[in-house]
Amino acid sequence: MALIITLAITIILQFFAASVAVKLTKVTKYNLSWILISFGFIFMAVQRLAEFLPFVTDFKPQDFRLFYTWLGAITSLFFAVGVFLIQKIFKHIKQVERKTRNQEKALLNAIIQAEERERRRFATEIHDGLGPLLSTIKMSVSSLASVETNPESLPVIHNTNLVISEAIKSIQEISNNLSPHVLTNFGLAKAIRNFINKINQTKAIKINFKTNVIDVRYQAGLEIVVYRSVCELLNNSIKHSKATKINIEMQSDGTLLEIYYKDNGIGFDSKKLFVNEKDQGSGYFNMLSRVKSLKGKLDISSEKNEGVSVYIKLPVNG
Repeated sequence: MALIITLAITIILQFFAASVAVKLTKVTKYNLSWILISFGFIFMAVQRLAEFLPFVTDFKPQDFRLFYTWLGAITSLFFAVGVFLIQKIFKHIKQVERKTRNQEKALLNAIIQAEERERRRFATEIHDGLGPLLSTIKMSVSSLASVETNPESLPVIHNTNLVISEAIKSIQEISNNLSPHVLTNFGLAKAIRNFINKINQTKAIKINFKTNVIDVRYQAGLEIVVYRSVCELLNNSIKHSKATKINIEMQSDGTLLEIYYKDNGIGFDSKKLFVNEKDQGSGYFNMLSRVKSLKGKLDISSEKNEGVSVYIKLPVNG
């Protein structure tokens, strides 16, 4: 009785597996290997059914011995050939995955380039549009001060002149942060050094920068990614780490560009950095996406009270 129940369950499972396999042939684009495997499941189910019939009917299997032999041989042949040809399915899956990854990288590169174009456009409009307008107002206020005879009005005019000067300076800084002309005109290393010098002037934090590519130019996309990444790391250290010292080293052997970043701040648990979905909007996640878009590598290591260490590696001709 136990054997009959076992055979019945086996037959049900075999036919169910055969039906699932047949349904999946459409998903596999009617791949020959999967069609053969599906037929193998069907023949195997038929064979189990033939083994079950003598227990519940007068069916005599010895009368169909040759049929059983052929059925078993064909089933084995279908499975063997199907498994041998199934490599094409895995190869196709790998090709689709590789194509998807390349499309994602191309899309991310397009987004980064579009973002930089908008930054440059916005910076140009601010610098060339609002800047001259404020300069004209400043000239008018200065002229007004020279002809004004009321002593009580002179302090107001003088103060207005100072405010306009500050506004012009702020516009220049905003424009430069949006699209740093030093990066465009003089290259990556000098742009980073220029940014660091501005921070060092505050005397609030000491930043050391070493590089062997001071006069080397790279592709615009690579320079932008590295510059934005270093600026993001510096901003994070200044705002959150309470660090007093930062060491940055940028080296290249001609094929790879490597950036080593280390601060002595309070640190954080880097193992949880990309675990939660809320971290996907963080600067670190954006940095990781940018680096990956250039087939690079980003490693972040940090623990509480141990500072932050970041390693970035990028192919210079990626």
